[in-house]
Amino acid sequence: MLLALDLEFFGAAELEDVGKIFPVILLGGSGTRLWPLSRAMYPKQFINFFSGQGSTFLGAALSRLKQEAGFAAPILLCNKDHRFLVKEEIERAKIEPRAIILEPIARNTAAPIAVAALATVRDNPNAILVVMPSDHVVREESRFVESVKRAANVAASGKLVLFGVKPTEPHTGYGYIRQGDALEGFDGRAFAVDAFFEKPDATSAQRYVDEGGYYWNSGIFVLHARTFLEELAELQPRILSAARGALGEAKDDLGFLRLDSKFFNTSPSISVDYAVMEKTAAAAMLPIDVGWNDVGSWASLWEIAPRDANGNYTNGDTMLEDSTGCYIHAERGLVSTIGVKDLVIVDTPDALLVADKNRSQEVSKIVAKLKRLNRKEQEQHLRNHRPWGYFETLNIGLRFQVKLLHVKPGGTLSMQMHHHRSEHWVVVQGTANVTNGKEERLVREGDSEYISATAWHRLENPGKVPLELIEVQIGTYLREDDIVRADDVYNRAPDETK
Repeated sequence: MLLALDLEFFGAAELEDVGKIFPVILLGGSGTRLWPLSRAMYPKQFINFFSGQGSTFLGAALSRLKQEAGFAAPILLCNKDHRFLVKEEIERAKIEPRAIILEPIARNTAAPIAVAALATVRDNPNAILVVMPSDHVVREESRFVESVKRAANVAASGKLVLFGVKPTEPHTGYGYIRQGDALEGFDGRAFAVDAFFEKPDATSAQRYVDEGGYYWNSGIFVLHARTFLEELAELQPRILSAARGALGEAKDDLGFLRLDSKFFNTSPSISVDYAVMEKTAAAAMLPIDVGWNDVGSWASLWEIAPRDANGNYTNGDTMLEDSTGCYIHAERGLVSTIGVKDLVIVDTPDALLVADKNRSQEVSKIVAKLKRLNRKEQEQHLRNHRPWGYFETLNIGLRFQVKLLHVKPGGTLSMQMHHHRSEHWVVVQGTANVTNGKEERLVREGDSEYISATAWHRLENPGKVPLELIEVQIGTYLREDDIVRADDVYNRAPDETK
């Protein structure tokens, strides 16, 4: 078993040729600084921000290091709440991953990277990991592939490599790396790391740019898996122990690998930078120029957006007069501006953001307030995605709620019951197979079904086109936690049906 691996095993193979290169994609970010489009249950890696955008950020990350170019199938580590969103992206990209590993709780980046390293070294003792966030932009894909292969050669010598990006401005939202001496044998393209610096103030950031030799920390790593585990054993043994136990007791669940929560939850919550990279003598840095952007704010998104002659990006129904440098996204209705500059305006069905573009990183403060007030706008859109499709809230009154349910072909809702509400379903597209108490029947377009409170019921789409129906709920309590489930084909725990 993988659990039986120990450091004697790690030392059994010599560091020689470049091992197989495994892309590892981390999906733990919540994207709070891109609220209100990015929400906790539907974060930025799953969103198409631009009209005409070819793929989501995750879709682009999945196709970045292709198997045809010699890379292994990717390993993905994600929040259990997002697993079916991840599965949809993988199916859309037509990629068969090596594994989709579910984290029971967020533990930053060190622990999931440890799990990925353990998952590869058993059969690939010289494996190289390319650890990438799922929500970054890389415009020069071919250059990135070349950089990864170059970094893999450095990593094969027993180094833990991170990519540094030459600053184009004194950015205060990134950590910085100071370049050390060139490493022997790599043609002056790989360097030791002299020092790490936290996100600086404006004065320090300007000094870094003026002096040169400082690079943005991209958060992309190329690691010799066995070396990483050896360093982790020395520097953070609790993380290694937790990762090893969580993987050793992991269970398969509909093609996902669920890490054991008892072990994984014992890991310290710490980034790989703090845990290993800032402490190890094995750290190395490769400068890259690949059109990288971490899309960490609305200002960053504006930078990569297609803009008009006045520097404005618009999406949806907009009308601008004497306005420059703005990012405007309109979903609810017409958004008009007059005489404004450098604004971010994002209008969604349940939330409106208006912000100075130069202060857009502070959007996370709004999200923090929403969390403190226990408001749903930080967590969910009015459209809630489910493994069977989605539902969208259309109207809410004192004792009623109206929803649109969209069920994918073959999609099946859980067998369920409500104590405090009845439901009236009207099919507007497709055909529904409805179980209502002891009866089961097909309900076609224009037909309806009434579900009384406490009646067990299930909804399925047996057809080949999406099923859409209007659901009218009536009762004294209409929240989602008034659901008792008897059977769920998606094996969701109660906390995974928020």
